[in-house]
Order: sequence, then C-alpha cells, then structure tokens
Amino acid sequence: MKTTQKYGKAIDRALSLWVKLARTHYTMYTLADRNITSFGLTTPQFGAIECLGHLGPMTIGNLCKKMLVSAGNMTVVIDNLEKERLVERIREPGDRRRIIVQLTTKGEKLFQKIFIQHAEYIKELAGVLTVEEQEELSRLLKKLGKSLELKR
Repeated sequence: MKTTQKYGKAIDRALSLWVKLARTHYTMYTLADRNITSFGLTTPQFGAIECLGHLGPMTIGNLCKKMLVSAGNMTVVIDNLEKERLVERIREPGDRRRIIVQLTTKGEKLFQKIFIQHAEYIKELAGVLTVEEQEELSRLLKKLGKSLELKR
C-alpha cells in the first residue's frame, strides 16, 4: 500500500522530499569527497583549509562552529594538517589557553591552488540546474534549514 493511501498526501509529500534530499546529499557529498581526495586531503581537512583560507586565523572552537564538527574531531584534523605543515597553532600572548589556528605559507599556497578547482567542480555538478533553479533551491534549503534550527 502506498504511503499516500495509508498516511495521507501531506506525509507522503514530506517523506518523498526527505528521501530525495537524502539521496541527493549522499550523491553530491560522495562526488565532492572523491574530488577532494584527489588533492590528497580528507573532506574535513579540506573544510578546515577552506575555512582558514577564506576567513583567516581563528580558534579551534570557532573552526568547529563554522564546520559543524566536534572539538575532538577537529583536534585530529588540525593535528594531521600540522604534521603536513599546512597549518600552525599559535598561543595567544594574553591567554595561553586560547589557541589560534592559521594556514602556513604552504597551506595558503595549497588553498590558492586547489580551492578554485574544487569550486569549478561543484559548479559543474550544480550545472544541471539553471541559474534561477540554483538560486531558488538555495533559497528554499536556507528557509528549511533555518526553520529546522529552531527545533533543535
């Protein structure tokens, strides 16, 4: 029995939306992740480099908020990027407990080299939609996301 017949059109429509959104997210994430790994990075490493490249130095806490990840996960990501000399930790002189993370020269060069390549790839993936459709979908997803944030 179809969900529409059993639960009604509103529930069927909402479930259909959820399934389409989940499948699209999974597929787009998988393709983006594949592109990122071609640069020798994990997706969280790329995200940290991208954040620092666009926003500049910041605390690990702020980086976690921007990337929506836990401090424990971010510590591992930063440790690995530091081993590759792509980022560095700097203790604030006034408060030695406060640690700022920033790109090194090597990290900045990598960001400049790979970000636009990845952005072009994402543009290609989204290119199945017209400019107007991309803008409308972005607007609708933002509206949905903001309303869901209120429920957390």
